[in-house]
Amino acid sequence: MNKIAATSMNTLRLLPRAALILAMLAAPVLAVPAARGSTGTTIEAPAHKKVGAGFVLLLSLQRG
Repeated sequence: MNKIAATSMNTLRLLPRAALILAMLAAPVLAVPAARGSTGTTIEAPAHKKVGAGFVLLLSLQRG
C-alpha cells in the first residue's frame, strides 16, 4: 500500500508540470485557426517602380 501511495504522489507531483508543457506545445497549434480570421487582413509589400535603367546599363556593359 505504501508503494502505491508513493507512486501516486509522484504522479500527482508531475501532473502540473506535464500539463504546463503540454499547454505550451499546443498553444501555437491552437492559435493558427484564430490568426486566419478573415481574408481581408492580407499584408502585401508595395510594388516596385520599374525604372528601366537596368536594361540600358546591361546593354552598355555588353558593348564595352
